[in-house]
Amino acid sequence: MHALALSPRDAVGAAPIQAPESLLHELRVQQIELEMQNEELRSSQLDLETSRARYFDLYDLAPVGYCSLGEAGMIEQINLALASLLGQPRSHLLRHRFAAFICPEDQDIFYRYRLLLQRSGEPQSFELRLRSREGGQEGSQKGTQKGGQDGGTRWVQIQASCAQVEGGESLMHLAVMDIDARKQAEQANSLAAKVFTHAREGIMITAPDGSILAVNEAFCRITGYSVEEIVGCNPRLFGSGRQNADFYRNMFAELRSHGHVQIDIWNRRKTGELFASMQTITAVLDAAGNTVNYVSLFSDVTVQREQEAQLRHLAHFDALTHLPNRLLLADRLQQAMLQAQRRGNQLAVAFLDLDGFKAINDQHGHEVGDLMLIALAEHMKNALREGDTLARLGGDEFVAVLVDLDDVPASLPMLTRLLAAAAQPLQVRGTTLQVSGSLGVTFYPQGIEIDADQLLRQADQAMYQAKLAGKNRYHVFDAEQDRSVRGHHESLQRIRQALHQGEFLLYFQPKVDMRAGLVLGAEALIRWQHPERGLLAPAEFLPVIEDHPLAVEVGEWVIDATLRQQELWLQQGLAMSVSVNIGARQLQQADFVARLRLLLAAHPAVNPAGLELEVLETSALEDMSHVVRVMNECKTMGVRFALDDFGTGYSSLTYLKRLPVAELKIDQSFVRDMLDNPVDIAILKSVIGMAQAFGCEVIAEGVETAQHGALLIGLGCDLAQGYGIARPMPAADLPGWVQQWQPHFSWTEQRLP
Repeated sequence: MHALALSPRDAVGAAPIQAPESLLHELRVQQIELEMQNEELRSSQLDLETSRARYFDLYDLAPVGYCSLGEAGMIEQINLALASLLGQPRSHLLRHRFAAFICPEDQDIFYRYRLLLQRSGEPQSFELRLRSREGGQEGSQKGTQKGGQDGGTRWVQIQASCAQVEGGESLMHLAVMDIDARKQAEQANSLAAKVFTHAREGIMITAPDGSILAVNEAFCRITGYSVEEIVGCNPRLFGSGRQNADFYRNMFAELRSHGHVQIDIWNRRKTGELFASMQTITAVLDAAGNTVNYVSLFSDVTVQREQEAQLRHLAHFDALTHLPNRLLLADRLQQAMLQAQRRGNQLAVAFLDLDGFKAINDQHGHEVGDLMLIALAEHMKNALREGDTLARLGGDEFVAVLVDLDDVPASLPMLTRLLAAAAQPLQVRGTTLQVSGSLGVTFYPQGIEIDADQLLRQADQAMYQAKLAGKNRYHVFDAEQDRSVRGHHESLQRIRQALHQGEFLLYFQPKVDMRAGLVLGAEALIRWQHPERGLLAPAEFLPVIEDHPLAVEVGEWVIDATLRQQELWLQQGLAMSVSVNIGARQLQQADFVARLRLLLAAHPAVNPAGLELEVLETSALEDMSHVVRVMNECKTMGVRFALDDFGTGYSSLTYLKRLPVAELKIDQSFVRDMLDNPVDIAILKSVIGMAQAFGCEVIAEGVETAQHGALLIGLGCDLAQGYGIARPMPAADLPGWVQQWQPHFSWTEQRLP
């Protein structure tokens, strides 16, 4: 600038001075250059800022996590991806120790590679697990967990490098990639490989055309083929021949429609041995839905199938004779009945029971008996035709089903052969043994609807008729007789129902001392308050159960109801002795005394001496020693016995002497006609004299008039009951009757002085 201030005359030897216009032009040029330089500078600054912004955008928004750590391990810089992975805002992460986000189990990995980086300066790559929240409990968990935001852990791969910055400080740059999905896939693949290798089930993978691509160890163990032998082969190699073309056609149809199929199949090992396999085949599809592989998983179930076959045999066949048992018989009989309906012909059901087999068992032992049953079963089976069935129900009972019969006579030759086979002499362990058979037979169809069980019952009933007729014969079922039996059965069921529903009740007929004018007690008499038929007398229903166990239940009910009524009368101030009729079946029960003791114990207010048991002569005669023992045991408890309907049985002095009875009841048949029949008078005198000789009381039944009573008193019998004294009455009426009863004057006139 100073050179421009010199005048031309002072500048000796100087360059010529430029003109002002030239100088101004130069200045303008320089200005333009400066402006251009400024513009370039501004453009460069803008490009730099743009590039820097792009860098930070790439840094922050990169899918890979980035951060820079100071020498103390504090986070100096971190991008959004890593902040998101750690589950916290970026501002909260700055100046925090990065190691705090590493799982405790992996801390050593981080420090080891950090030390290597510091010493070598070479970039390091390693894998570890990060936890998403500092100090979170989840950080101590092992294994892969989903969760970034939920406090879980994730596997990451870290690329670590170091750089120097101004001031000589060293920064550690980390590139953190989320590999959690890859780790899970690796674990899944590892698990799948272990399952494939170590599974107890055979696994086979094939191409779509069926060629085998891979098999596992279990496959080789089950089939006997090695991997080298089997890869590339077709599964047809294992064909057993037991499955037909329809089986495979249906298998592939289900596989195509459902993508999988489960089958039970027989295959062949390398040795040629067949084995049962439970197999599942699954189609593996690609993204387009095309089959790329088939995976077959199978187990060797040969042992189970053999056991199942044995169980089925045991369930359907008799273990001793190997004949069909009751279960298989029911099925075959049902099928035979359907076949008879379709074909319009008949079938026969023959029930056979061996005669005399028990004696052989008892004499020679069960082992010999079993051998005999096996031989007889074989002979009887051979006596039948191919389509017939012979089954063993158990013991020495067999049933034959004879099919395709044109008529009833067509069965007779077979029945005869069956009886002949059952009666055939047998050599068993050097001994000749022989039994016979009683055979009952029924036919199907019949005029009424009937099922298989009913047919068996009909044949069973007919078999018993054959036994009654002399054995070693057959008897054809009688439908008319069956209806009678069924009616009897229905009556038994209705009586049992009445007992359980409380339809029975007791009436009481007083017993008196006619001469003294005293009421001595009463006899309990059962009645049935039938809901449709009204009040029924004992003769209407007791004969039905006379020879049935139900008679014992009814008899015990009568005793219990009597004792219960005596308790009620005691509460009303009436002490009443009561006699109860005991049937033959009830008396013959081995536990009769024990049961009676329990019934008395249930009613402690009743004095056992107030209970009298009446038994018939014929009942006592059936087992004299048992009845005497029962009477003596009851006598020790205080319970008395009376002999009912005396004179109608087989009375003898020896008989009366043995029985410890306290009272004889003269049957009403002798009393009723005594006024007109001298023979009855003679019998009465004998009975009364016999009772007095043995120290027994005697009471007459059937006293219908005052004249009967007077004559009995004259003969020495003061005790009586009958319509001339009182009819049987409900329990509620008895106390009032006792209070108002007066004996006939002709009876009391005969009182002894």
